[in-house]
Amino acid sequence: MDARVKPEHDGLGENVRPYPAVYMMSNRRHGTLYIGMTAALARRVWEHREGIYPGFSQTYGLKRLVWYEPHDPISEAIRREKALKHYRRDWKIDLIEAVNPDWDDLYPGLV
Repeated sequence: MDARVKPEHDGLGENVRPYPAVYMMSNRRHGTLYIGMTAALARRVWEHREGIYPGFSQTYGLKRLVWYEPHDPISEAIRREKALKHYRRDWKIDLIEAVNPDWDDLYPGLV
């Protein structure tokens, strides 16, 4: 898939349904972290990767999806995002490395 072509269906393939999720973006292993929440994960990660919106993630080049956690209902995703933002950095790193020890970009598995 061409990285400049916006994913269809809110960024999700035909077999994947949109779902609320909390996610972390980074620029490299142990690099800058961004925590966000969205109702359409693949679309939102695509927006980060393409630098669609100016701001923190664009400034620091946060284009690598390193962790995500689906939630339903969306109110649980909002609660989890707020909680994660208050956690210490080392705890966030442990959370990432528990499921993604090499800090691979998880975006290709979403589309």
